[in-house]
Amino acid sequence: MSKKIPVSKMRNIGIIAHIDAGKTTVTERILYYTGRSHKLGEVHDGEAVMDWMTDEQERGITITSAVTTCHWDGHEIHIIDTPGHVDFTIEVERSLRVLDGAIGVFCAVGGVQPQSETVWRQADKYHVPKMAFVNKMDRIGADFFGTVQELKDILGVKPLLLQIPIGAEDAFEGVIDLLNMEQITWDETSLGASFQRSPLEGDRAEEAETYREQLVEDVAEFDDELMELYLEEGEVSKDRLIQGIRKATIESGAVPVLCGSALRNVGVQPLLDAITAFLPSPKEVPPARGVHPESKEEIICGNSEKDPLAALIFKVSMPEGRKLCFARIYSGKLIAGQDVFNPTLGRKEKPARILSIHANKRERIEQAGAGNIVGIVGMKDSSTGDTLCTMDKPVMLERIETYEPVISIAVEPKTHSDQEKLPAVLDKLMAEDPTFKVREDEETGQTIISGMGELHLEILVSRMQREFNTQVNVGKPQVVYRETVGKEAVGTGLFDREVAGHNHFAQVDIRLEPRSRGTGNTFAVAPGFNAIPEHLIPHIEQGVMEAFGSGVVMGYPVLDVAATLAGGVFREGSGTDLAFRVAASMAVNDALLAADSALLEPILDLEITAPEANTGDVIGDLNSRGGKIEALESATGVGIIKAVAPLSKMFGYSTDLRSATQGRGTFSMKFSHYDKI
Repeated sequence: MSKKIPVSKMRNIGIIAHIDAGKTTVTERILYYTGRSHKLGEVHDGEAVMDWMTDEQERGITITSAVTTCHWDGHEIHIIDTPGHVDFTIEVERSLRVLDGAIGVFCAVGGVQPQSETVWRQADKYHVPKMAFVNKMDRIGADFFGTVQELKDILGVKPLLLQIPIGAEDAFEGVIDLLNMEQITWDETSLGASFQRSPLEGDRAEEAETYREQLVEDVAEFDDELMELYLEEGEVSKDRLIQGIRKATIESGAVPVLCGSALRNVGVQPLLDAITAFLPSPKEVPPARGVHPESKEEIICGNSEKDPLAALIFKVSMPEGRKLCFARIYSGKLIAGQDVFNPTLGRKEKPARILSIHANKRERIEQAGAGNIVGIVGMKDSSTGDTLCTMDKPVMLERIETYEPVISIAVEPKTHSDQEKLPAVLDKLMAEDPTFKVREDEETGQTIISGMGELHLEILVSRMQREFNTQVNVGKPQVVYRETVGKEAVGTGLFDREVAGHNHFAQVDIRLEPRSRGTGNTFAVAPGFNAIPEHLIPHIEQGVMEAFGSGVVMGYPVLDVAATLAGGVFREGSGTDLAFRVAASMAVNDALLAADSALLEPILDLEITAPEANTGDVIGDLNSRGGKIEALESATGVGIIKAVAPLSKMFGYSTDLRSATQGRGTFSMKFSHYDKI
């Protein structure tokens, strides 16, 4: 058992980026240089430690966020390597929710790409301090300063350049360290494990001096004391500058920028130094806030082991079919075999084993305290977003937002044995992934699975077959539609029935009106209406919202409608909760039939990058799919097309784009909104 690391020496960080910017390669290098792994795993060979799932190794992409722990310079670093593909946004979202710092990896050629912008904004949402690593400096077209400019223009950040590159593309040799005013070069024969620091001379020394001054001025904007020191003495010591950078990064959103080429093993050790020097420990981030499960009064969870337990389950995994919960401990400590309370479910759970995680390898530990990210085995019912606390000091932490799926396919088991296994397999996959939904089509009896995109569902089906040995036939992808109303209408619901020997009566009039796209459903009582007692209004609202779950066109959920309780009749003695709930539901269905109900389809935001010579063909193809071009931009030799298009016309788009651009076009798409067909 390794000696205990104080919380101030812990770092919980995530690696975030666009697909193919080199996140996993950076993580692999970190593990190698910290001694956590003894071999460099390459993504393109399918041997990366963090991409341990078969689908990840075959496709060369990260699908599930993998957790690992390593040590550097007396610090313990917990790292989560997150996916870059838009279909797995939930994996990034739930990781960022529990992290204290993030490293954005940017491709020096591609700059700030669409998905890197999305994940950066997700990190902003949780106020996560960030650093940037400009990777692939050895690639043709690498442009360090161009990428830094995009960080300013697209992400609106204040970059603090800690390094500048020596050369670029084939001539990339190493980096100039502006804190120590030295040049660092790596020895390729040692796989980058050894590197040399040497003094700067001539033009390099002059260039470094200019950027060093700029760095001091940029940091001084966030630190008045340092500004005074600089103005008085004209120089700031390295230690005082480091202190200023740390303060600006943690408190003010400034972003330290480093560079290198992870694939060529250049630049990773200074990145590790920067993680420990500038990103916060769990003690330096604001304490987690939760509410009391009953009184809803706000509770601030301390950042130490002496405080009551508060931990959040941010992910559930099912290795070998057994449930493994990943949890971030915010305060207190978790002890193996000791009961904890889950206030979401209102019941006790017993963590049988607590594990320190390294990708898909696990090491047993007896207990873990505030600041740790651990795996827990033995939790029967707890799932993603649930809080673990103590019975006598209950607290509920904010749940993790999930996303509604936009695409569905039908699956059917191939054999009788597959049919027996399928429900349990689907339950396990749903427990792992909150964006994956399963339902049975009442008319056809088919099992319908829904997810965030074609790739998402393709991988889930592949996992059913590989991990759970359950073979299925797959139908064509179907779009998950919604419904809405086109005009105002009033519907009446009358419920008058004897149930279990008691008469239930209610009459309700509901007025429905269309609302603008994306504004959701509302319920209100007409001004001055008081014919129905106050205590029954919540039951009417419940009936209305239940009716919105299934529209009258094709049974899809109803969106963007304002419902108003406009009239009704109450009879003393028989006006029950049940009667008003059912009558409200009937009134909504009646109104939907008269309100020009129509289908809404999901519309996607697209960003396509293609060689300039092919942009005409790409635009022509988008127009034929009912897409609308919103902006055209150009970068070196490529055109960037921003557009919106209906999901129903975008199936198989990656193949068509590849053939239109000789395999050189790339695109990202994400759900934007619902609109009328």
